[in-house]
Amino acid sequence: MKKVFALVAIILVLFLILTYWSTSSTDKKFETSTIENFEDLENIDFREFDSVLVSPSTLYQGNFIKELMQGANYRKAWAAPIKLPIVFLDTLKGGMKIVKEGGGKQTHSLKLLNPAGIMYTLRSVVKDPDKLIPDVAETLGLENIIVDGISGQHPYGAILAARLADIAGVMHTNPNMVFVPKQDGLGNYNEKYGNRIYLLEYETESKKNWTNFNDVKEIVETDELQELKLELGDKLSIDKDALIRARLFDLFIGDWDRHAEQWGWILQEKENKIKAIPMAGDRDNAFFKLEGVLPTIITNKNIEPLVRPFEEDIDYMEGLVYPFDRYFLINTTEHDFIRQAEILQNLLTDERIEATFKVWPEPIVNLDKTEIFGKLKSRRNKLKEYASSFHAIIQEQGKLTEALKGSDDVNLENSPLLGCFECK
Repeated sequence: MKKVFALVAIILVLFLILTYWSTSSTDKKFETSTIENFEDLENIDFREFDSVLVSPSTLYQGNFIKELMQGANYRKAWAAPIKLPIVFLDTLKGGMKIVKEGGGKQTHSLKLLNPAGIMYTLRSVVKDPDKLIPDVAETLGLENIIVDGISGQHPYGAILAARLADIAGVMHTNPNMVFVPKQDGLGNYNEKYGNRIYLLEYETESKKNWTNFNDVKEIVETDELQELKLELGDKLSIDKDALIRARLFDLFIGDWDRHAEQWGWILQEKENKIKAIPMAGDRDNAFFKLEGVLPTIITNKNIEPLVRPFEEDIDYMEGLVYPFDRYFLINTTEHDFIRQAEILQNLLTDERIEATFKVWPEPIVNLDKTEIFGKLKSRRNKLKEYASSFHAIIQEQGKLTEALKGSDDVNLENSPLLGCFECK
């Protein structure tokens, strides 16, 4: 027995040594883009150039021990220099004005308005995890585990997801990757936002219609949709088929982070009735990949069920069903889900999937295409199985008993709208 305890102690000590070794590669929490072909950034006039060679971040580079303990993830993609177009706010889309600063827990963002009244957003590709780091991690000197987790996000995942969504018939915000240098147009935001890589995309709310749909009243976010439902009742409904397809598409690309605040709704008005068509935003976690000893432990379904790595198969469907799904899709049938799965399988052929990788720069294609392509094909082939399981979990978990995330300010007290969108 003493030998067993001694062996366990040795393994534990070795584990701790390797853990701290892997986290010691850097004490930085955040690092902006690395520009390769310019040295004197303060004196360079970027208006004389149309593009720049830049890598999203070299912060996640590591040795064998780091990759063993925290995974290889997408470190090489983050560090690989690629060519990106340079943009200036005063000429972008007819001239942009900054409306306000946005962003969630990791993303720095600016909301922009062009002369046509269309709202856009610049969303930082490089994330800032400071708000996510618990005090205990800092106390133990293990904050790098949280910081390094961003290497599991693919820096070019959002633009690939958008091209796949085009094939699937799923609405999205049309993200494009750009480099924004320091400039007068950034004003007081110059130091924080200048000389960085961004996703330029449409906002998930807009008074102006920028979509291909006709008869669009406006584009709203989920809390506004609920307020309209209170006002309009049966005159307002959602396109359930479109939402089912969008959620199955999320399973296909491995996007596990799909709460209510990450959706917009295109309000199409016909014959005095309004149909709300869902539009997905924020694809930071598409193709999310976490390997290594520590991430494998942390993402175990019994420890963190909501963070699901992108593999050839889904290992824990319950972790992918959100209150959002129960709220909007409780009154659906398994047949509805199976039908949309079949449509997706017919649309997402091998040839079409492979063609979408052309949106990536060649160095990134060479790094990650083969692995991601293989996983996408595997998941597509299992979509009907996923659809059946996803539907069953929604029905099993039932209606909500508390306000949907992001709708806390909507007065739903004593309203059937608290439990689901089309409850009577």
